[in-house]
Amino acid sequence: MRHNKKFNHLGRTKSHREALLANMTISLILHKRIFTTLAKAKALRMYAEPIINRAKKDDTASRRVVFSYLQNKEAVNELFTNVSQKIADRPGGYTRILKLGNRLGDNAKTCFIELVDYNEAMLADKKKAAKKSTRRGSKKAAPKAEAAPVEEAAAE
Repeated sequence: MRHNKKFNHLGRTKSHREALLANMTISLILHKRIFTTLAKAKALRMYAEPIINRAKKDDTASRRVVFSYLQNKEAVNELFTNVSQKIADRPGGYTRILKLGNRLGDNAKTCFIELVDYNEAMLADKKKAAKKSTRRGSKKAAPKAEAAPVEEAAAE
């Protein structure tokens, strides 16, 4: 029976799983995007988001708690200096998982997990989508565009 199955054990012992998730969190913080299997990405999201959330409050206690999980000075420094500034106003959901398909060798589902505020391509798309007008607006805009050459001809 699967009573109280709260997380995926990933076929590893507790110490191996904690080391795996800590190393993946360090890579995610330093590189902002990592490619992995879907199961590991979902487990990583559950592990990394509380750690990233703790970086919002930059004090000694928070740094020590995060360092106890990650054991990497560079990652902790990056998290508390650069990443925490970008996530300051976000209430949660600091990571995004995008599925890629199946791996050729073993047909495992692959994906990449990334920090949400660091994907410039998606941020640019959101800005373009916000500027897009409705169809009604485009009909009104078309006559104004035609009126401009008429004004230029009248000025000549």
